[in-house]
Amino acid sequence: MEKLKERLAYFTKGEEYHLQDFMGCHRTDDGFVFRVWAPHAKQVWAVGDFNDWQKTHPMVKDDYGIWSITIGRVQTGQLYKFLVQEPNGKEVMKIDPMALRYEARPGTAAMVTEMPTRKWHDGLWKGRNKRSNNFSRPMNIYEVHPASWKQHADGSLYQFKDLTAELIPYVKEQGFNYIEFMPLTEHPLDASWGYQVTGYFALAHAYGEMADFQEFVDACHQANIGVLIDWVPGHFCINADALAYYDGTPTYEYQEKWRADNRGWGALNFDLGKPEVVSFLLSSALFWIENYHVDGLRVDAVSNMLYRDYDRGPGEWEPDQYGGNRNLEGIAFLHTLNRTIKWMHPEVLMIAEESSSQVKITGRIEDGGLGFDYKWNMGWMNDQLDFYGMDPYFRKDNFNQATFSFMYRMSENFILPLSHDEVVHGKRSLMNKMWGDRHQQFDQLRLLLTMQMTYPGKKLLFMGGEYGQYLEWRFNEGLEWSNQTDPLNDQMLAFDRSLNHFYLQERALWELEQEEASLVVIDADNRDESVLSFIRQGKTRHDFVVVILNFTPVERDHFTIGVPYAGTYQEVFNSALKAYGGTWETDNPESQTVARPFKQFDYQLETNVPAFGALILKPTKVTIKPHRHKKK
Repeated sequence: MEKLKERLAYFTKGEEYHLQDFMGCHRTDDGFVFRVWAPHAKQVWAVGDFNDWQKTHPMVKDDYGIWSITIGRVQTGQLYKFLVQEPNGKEVMKIDPMALRYEARPGTAAMVTEMPTRKWHDGLWKGRNKRSNNFSRPMNIYEVHPASWKQHADGSLYQFKDLTAELIPYVKEQGFNYIEFMPLTEHPLDASWGYQVTGYFALAHAYGEMADFQEFVDACHQANIGVLIDWVPGHFCINADALAYYDGTPTYEYQEKWRADNRGWGALNFDLGKPEVVSFLLSSALFWIENYHVDGLRVDAVSNMLYRDYDRGPGEWEPDQYGGNRNLEGIAFLHTLNRTIKWMHPEVLMIAEESSSQVKITGRIEDGGLGFDYKWNMGWMNDQLDFYGMDPYFRKDNFNQATFSFMYRMSENFILPLSHDEVVHGKRSLMNKMWGDRHQQFDQLRLLLTMQMTYPGKKLLFMGGEYGQYLEWRFNEGLEWSNQTDPLNDQMLAFDRSLNHFYLQERALWELEQEEASLVVIDADNRDESVLSFIRQGKTRHDFVVVILNFTPVERDHFTIGVPYAGTYQEVFNSALKAYGGTWETDNPESQTVARPFKQFDYQLETNVPAFGALILKPTKVTIKPHRHKKK
């Protein structure tokens, strides 16, 4: 009992990291104990299958605002809720916020259950991650909405048993080395895609058993595939039987209604300054890391936690104590979150989905960052998709959209996302965003993916983009796998597979990613021909690749670029080959340099660049002179 009081004290300080160990429903020698935090309730009852949902088991409140009761005749698998009497006397049936499992929808009751224990077989994977620097490793993420990757013939959803059998080998063969799942937590409405969370500790019932997801992650790790999950600590589902105004007063949400209401998502914002809420969210984050061995959290909607005026107009918000728009509690929470995760699990990746540039997101807190490892580069994504949807005639006048991100690429540690948000709500599929007829669209999709793969930053592609699905994503249907009977879609899939494996094997594309020397621009000023060229540099001087991207439907024969060393250069990747759906039968022949200046380079070479095509060259026989050291 003294140990419990000590942990409850930590809970009220925002310093309890494993709240699920004693809150919710737990087996004891006398049956099951139920505990729930509802500090301002007049009374709470435990109701469920064990008492015919009657008010026969009133709970008792302690000094910490936690109601508890031990009930003997409770069995695993039974359903339960808490009946909460609000301060005004109104009685509302509420979910258990700490439940590990809920019944199948449309029901919302918690299930009496226990976390399965597992003998894990991923020690090699976890040990390697602890010993290595994630910044100097390749990261190619396949973003998945598990309910719509595939569905059974009768329309029923794939569960994690199915995904273990089919998704893992597909991802491995295709050349992705991380899977990122949109939220897996329990949620009441499919149309929210999982972002309107009700159960922060519960795997959504529709995706199968808890042990199935453990098995999935273990199998991924044994296949050298990491698993990331989207996690939503900024806002929560507004449903009356869930967390909303849990005891009849602001409990998990802000006291001020204008801060609590999240109109953009039809949700409620967590009070990130309330210690009990901090303990709740920290415990949720650690729960998924420790019980499911996930490799990282992609934290959703960080901007909503950073700014008091986010998604609000004039007169709809109040400034902070310094007269600014910062959400000081939100910033403090994110500091605490990242410090805690990195203290307890330094190898776990913390990724921010954040769209502003006012606050530094990545990097050490001591250096002014928020402590995240990576941030989605929304600016790169918006610029590129706008540029690729543009008539090529106008690209020369908007060439800076293709190159502007060069200017700020070192300001954060970036992931380059081509995500679910861009292929829904009438925005069209990734392939169908491209300008031109169908063949030109596929040409440019190959060009876009080559640019993404060769540009500094980790990579993320939403499912369906790898084979150029024509229709935009629909959350309630499986992907159009029948597309692959079309040769263009099948060739696009083959292209993506080749490109991904090329990226994983080509160290120059990732081992110096966080350093200025990783990128050397050859020519970013060729507006008239709309051709961009640059070098990606590895650790050693001879380890580099030359990238040439042609953003027009005009083939550039005898195209000249500068290179740093004399010798021969071999084409190692060509996006326009017939095997990929292009028109080129073979690669370009080897290119020999000539000693002629080109911008900052002493040598030039010529090659032929396909229309809407991407080339990657590597030095084969070059002369690299030793660095001359100036005399002191």
